[in-house]
This record gives sequence, C-alpha cells and structure tokens, in this order.
Amino acid sequence: MGGIHTQGRVLSGMRPTGHLHLGHYHGVLKNWVSLQQEYDCFFFVADWHALTTHYEDSGIIAESLWDMVIDWLAAGVNPSSARLFIQSQVPEHAELHLLLSMVTPIGWLERVPSYKDQQEKLRERDLATYGFLGYPLLQGADILIYGADKVPVGEDQVAHVELTREIARRFNHIYGRETGYEEAAEAAIKKMGKKNARLYRQLLKRYQEQGDHEAIEVARALLAEQQNLAISDQERLLGFLEGGGRMILTEPEALLTPASKMPGLDGQKMSKSYHNTISLRERPDDVQEKLRTMPTDPARVRRTDPGNPDICPVWQLHQVYSGEDVQAWVREGCTTAGIGCLDCKQPVIDSVLGELQPIQERAREFEQDPGRVRAIINEGGEAARAVARATLEEVRAAMGLNY
Repeated sequence: MGGIHTQGRVLSGMRPTGHLHLGHYHGVLKNWVSLQQEYDCFFFVADWHALTTHYEDSGIIAESLWDMVIDWLAAGVNPSSARLFIQSQVPEHAELHLLLSMVTPIGWLERVPSYKDQQEKLRERDLATYGFLGYPLLQGADILIYGADKVPVGEDQVAHVELTREIARRFNHIYGRETGYEEAAEAAIKKMGKKNARLYRQLLKRYQEQGDHEAIEVARALLAEQQNLAISDQERLLGFLEGGGRMILTEPEALLTPASKMPGLDGQKMSKSYHNTISLRERPDDVQEKLRTMPTDPARVRRTDPGNPDICPVWQLHQVYSGEDVQAWVREGCTTAGIGCLDCKQPVIDSVLGELQPIQERAREFEQDPGRVRAIINEGGEAARAVARATLEEVRAAMGLNY
C-alpha cells in the first residue's frame, strides 16, 4: 500500500476487454503511470460496468480481466504506489450505489449524454435495462466511496463526473444536516450584525436561485472576515450557503486527460472493433509485418511517384513517435519521392519495437507468476475495502441506518 499523498486522491477504472493495445497505452496507462507519482491512486477493473452492456456474454470477463491486469503491471502501473483491485470484490460499491439510487432523480440519469448515444450505437444489444440506466450512478458510487477528488476522464466522460458532483451535493444537502441545523444557522447569521447579515442573505439567494458561483466566493470572503463568529458557526454558514450541511461525500473534479493521439494501422482511431490494433504483447515479427503492410498514400503507386504525408496513416504514427528531424526527413522524402514507403516506415517500426520491449519483458515475468498477480489484486482489494467501509459507515450513520 503506497503512502498517502497530500495532493489528493485519484480514482480510475477500465472495463476488462482482454489484451490492451497501444491506444490504451497512450490514452490511459501512460497517464496512470504518471498520476501514481503525484496522487493517492485507486485503479480498478470495472467488471460490473462490463455487465451493463455485455451481460449476455459475461463468461469472457474472467479471462479478459487477468490479461488486462498483466498489461497494467507491464506498462508500469506500480502496486506499491497505487491500489489495484476488482470492482465486484468491493461490495461496498454496490451498497453505496443502492443508497444513492434512493435520492437520485431518474431524469438526471436519462439526461446523461452517453445513455442515448450508447443505445443508438449498440442497437444489436438490448440496453433497455435498469443496470444500463443506472451505470453512471454506479460510476458515481465508485468515485464517492473513496472520497476521490480527481477523476481522469476524456471529454466524453465529463458529464458523468458532473453528475457525481450533483449527487454528492444532493446527498450532503439531505443528510448532512444536524438536528436544528436551520435554527443554528439563523442564529449565526444574526451574530454577524445587520449589514453583514443582509449581505450574506443576498449572496445566499443569488447562489441558490441563479446558481451564481461568484456569490459563493464573495460570501466565503465575508465569513472569513467575521471576527465574532466561532469556527463552528463559520463552517455551518458555509454549509448553509452551499445548500447542504456537513460534507459527507466529497465532490470530485474531472481531471481532463488529452485524447489518445494513437492512430490505428488504417488511420482511424486504434480500436479492436476496427481490427487495426497493435497489442502490447504482440510478437515483434507480427508488429513488423503489420507496420510494413500498412496502407500509405494511394497516389504513390510506384516508388517514383511523390506522395502527400497529410493523407497517409504512416505520417500520423510519425507524429506520435518521431522527433522534428525525422518528421522533416519524411515530409521532404515523401513529397519529392526521395524515399520509398518502406524507408519511411522503418523509424516507426524501430520506435514501436523499442517502446514495446520493456513492457513485454515485464509482461513475461507476470505471465509466469499468476499467483503474484492475484496477490497484488487481493492486497489492493483489501486496502480499497478498508477505505470503502469507512465511507459507508459515515453514509449509514448520516442516513440513520446504524442501528
């Protein structure tokens, strides 16, 4: 278990899809490897999430799961810096999901952009299920159970983090109130003196009725200046201002990750569904073969025909792997027919093989020691469960369920 970092806590998960490819490495794993240096990180296998869309072929999850975890470890995700675990082995996620579902309006879930999108995209699967509608809420529970304040996501997932913030705010608003909270807050406002009390009420109204966030900042500054307010009164009024009482659940922030620039072998996004991937454990001979036979600019029929790098998938790979000098050599050589397509591909082949070599060496070590991989996941799961249990105890207490 890694030391707790003061900069905050990060939670991120991945659905078990089996062997990972260079798109996953450049889009997610490299980012995880750098986040684990800076933050207290929880990385999990989202097996319950996989069931929301693939409930009919759940048998593939088990095999995919271990392949994926080995690829995480091979890519440099470090179990002594981050907790690695399987979602379904921390049942507290499910209990928090259930409790949050009691206070989450259905309209909020139906408005999540991916709800309609995915139903359109995955028409061949019946996604009119309760689990599919609720999966952004399960995602919210995944985040809130660890008090994660940072969630690395791409543009398309920002709405999910926003929903999680709303749910945390609503939960804190309903359950974060002590008995007699309103009266205590009113008494504290009176202690501020007439002028300040009137200003505070105006700011409160502006925020609650118009969602004016600037009003909150002004009110915070106003409260900080009040000499005759006890700290407990200041905190009470801050909570009152934000529409809640105590902060039981932490509102997370989206940590926007740059989209993976890793193109597939045909110039489209690298994705298993396009059959254009290079997997992290692909044999070096196969990597060479795949890159050598990649399509290039269709105008270059003969070696002597000049080409246009901007419409060639190989050029996109140079933008990921090559420095400015190699890129200049490619552009010059391609547009003047000074170099052939195989010459152009060679630096990319060398770079990809160089990147994959250490990953594949580590993967072999883990493949030969499955017991170690399971031990890492079990330890991570126990550490995660300890944190999740503590959150759930607070949640139960706030809801009056600690009989």
